[in-house]
Amino acid sequence: MAVVGYGDLKYELDDSWPNIPEGWTLGEGWSGPNDDRFKHLDNNGMEWSGAGVSDVAADSKDRIYVFNRDAHPVVVFEADSGDFVTSWGEHEFLEAHGIFIDPEDNVWTTDRQRHLVTKHTKYGEKLIQLGERDWSSSSVTPYGMHPDHAFLANPFNMPAGVSVSSSGHIFVADGYGNRQVHKFNPNGEKVFSWGISGVKEGEFALVHQVDIDSQDRVYICDRSNRRVQIFDHDGNYLNMWENLNSPGAAYCDRKNLVYIAEQGGRRDPGVSIFTEAGELVSRISDSRFSTPAGGPHGITLDSKGNIYTAELRKAPGLSQQRVNRYVKV
Repeated sequence: MAVVGYGDLKYELDDSWPNIPEGWTLGEGWSGPNDDRFKHLDNNGMEWSGAGVSDVAADSKDRIYVFNRDAHPVVVFEADSGDFVTSWGEHEFLEAHGIFIDPEDNVWTTDRQRHLVTKHTKYGEKLIQLGERDWSSSSVTPYGMHPDHAFLANPFNMPAGVSVSSSGHIFVADGYGNRQVHKFNPNGEKVFSWGISGVKEGEFALVHQVDIDSQDRVYICDRSNRRVQIFDHDGNYLNMWENLNSPGAAYCDRKNLVYIAEQGGRRDPGVSIFTEAGELVSRISDSRFSTPAGGPHGITLDSKGNIYTAELRKAPGLSQQRVNRYVKV
């Protein structure tokens, strides 16, 4: 396999990863009986999850959690071998979107269509739920932004991503129906929100994903504005990295590096690797990434520095696989 990246950060694709259980699929979509509380139906009156592998996350034991739109929403594999470990979340999620694993190996997820952020144990037991199932609210009205940029009700409206800081505060990217970031305390109580629609500093076009670096600075993937904006722990604007290629996700290794999954558009999709100071130190561009609309949508690393990417669409020539492992060389 060809080596991608450059400098001290080079990688080789492991195209044998993962070992999907026989008869299973990843990201092929799933439909099931409607529960009469959600009307996102297919032609047969069934709930439809959409399709694609939306995000990936690694726990402290180097197990990779694949969050995907299929019958088994959370599928766990061993990082090195790719062997199947477990799965959970069946019949819980409607549209899997973002996943994050905190230092205690609690698993945080966002369900875009159910308007929920949830905290689970690594075995899938629900510990905290933020938001009301199947109920959305918005800070944007048909007449523009709400006066004082306040909520008409509590969040969320199609949340995209979640991350947790070193103090245990929860940050949610609420970016499809809203254009805001929400900060919650460790008990799940909302502290404050920030952001409005726009292109200026502290304004957003699509708040797609969020992660937090070693200094507890908050990185927001402002995807449709093709940039990442950086804020302090209290939501104050610090900086932005511009001219990115539809950044879909950021992974901060809590040391010095920030990995940006770029979904594509102006150039080929790929992964750009920066220092926390904003210096570009390597970039992965691989023909295995699919069309610009289906480049890497989620990203994580294991303890050895290997990169895992999630894609909503298949790479050309593949029957189903939408998650890639790049081994550091």
